[in-house]
This record gives sequence, structure tokens and C-alpha cells, in this order.
Amino acid sequence: MVKDPIIIKVIEVGIFSTNCYIVGNSQNSAFIIDPGDDLEKIERIIKKYRFKPQFIINTHAHIDHIKEDENFELPVYIHYKDIPLLKDPQLNLSSFLSLPFSFRKEYLIREVRDGEFISFDSQKIEVIHTPGHTPGSICLRLGNYLFSGDTLFCNSVGRTDFPAANSGLLLSSIKEKLFSIDKDLVVLPGHGLSTSLEKEKRENIFLREGEKLY
Repeated sequence: MVKDPIIIKVIEVGIFSTNCYIVGNSQNSAFIIDPGDDLEKIERIIKKYRFKPQFIINTHAHIDHIKEDENFELPVYIHYKDIPLLKDPQLNLSSFLSLPFSFRKEYLIREVRDGEFISFDSQKIEVIHTPGHTPGSICLRLGNYLFSGDTLFCNSVGRTDFPAANSGLLLSSIKEKLFSIDKDLVVLPGHGLSTSLEKEKRENIFLREGEKLY
């Protein structure tokens, strides 16, 4: 059986240049990862490629990844440990901006846990819990791709100077969980350029012993 090809469109949104991903298939079914801002920009891409979004997944609940969640009226998958951040402007960092944000449409929330799979038509999206940047940060594996949120970047890692962040957990998440899976996966992070697990294991200075994080 031939696997349905994955179609990925990346949209840079908001003042923090967050990568919002629209992931689709040949039937135009799709889901959205981290619609953090610029609703109209995201909707233009959806319309252009005739995508039919089924749900949203948040890799974590900071404002630059969640701001447009409620505007699509779609189920929002998020790790249960980050649900409090969705609702708290202090924890989701929106209180530092001009418009504090609190997620109010609780009926849209679908909590996930480590090792679970989210169904996407005939395919399965693996949820990998990678705490550190936030308590409920997750990475998502689909086919040959790993959506790493703000856990792992090209030549960098997620910040740990925010409320509820933990540098030790972040490093453990990357080294013990991410580096134990297929090194050839294409890593699509929450900000910046794509990379690979092999490249980051070899070159990322933040993952060297004794190197200080932010």
C-alpha cells in the first residue's frame, strides 16, 4: 500500500517569526500546527491550496503559538500539562504584550499525552512529550518529519528563562527522547530553518557538556 504523500506549507507569522505549519494530503485534508498570529495570512494559504483543516495541534502554549487557535472553531490538541498556560496570560506570556490572551473555548480542547497518536485520515501523528521549554511541550512525528516546536532549533534549543521552564528537563528531552529516534528525520522547528537530528547531535553547541543555556 502506497502511503499518502504529506504536503507541508510553512507560514511565518507574528512579530516573533513563528513557523505555523499547514500539513495536508492528496485529499486536501489538513491540520494546522501553531497558528500563532496573522489569521488572514493563514487563511489565504488554506484557500489557495483548497485545504480542509480538521484540527489544530499546539506544540506548546506560548502566545506566539496559540493566538489564533479559537478563530478556526476546530479541535485543539495540546498536552495536558500546558492547558493551564492556555488560560493564563502570565504563563502564556501574552501579559507582556498589549493584549493579554486567555483561551476561553474549553469545548475545543483535546488533551494529549506522551506516546499517544492523533489520527489524520489514514495516517498517525505520534505525540512525543518533550518538557523543558514549557511543562507540556511536545514534538510531533509524522512520516519522515519531526515538528519540534520550541524544543529544538537549527543550531539552538528552546529558551528556559520563562515561567515554568526547566533547562535540565529540556536537555534530557532532546538527548534522551529525540536523539533516540531516527537520525534522518527532517526537523521542522517552531522558529527558523529546518534541520536534522543528526546535524544537531553533531553541531549544536547548546547540547555540549557544560554549555550553559539562556
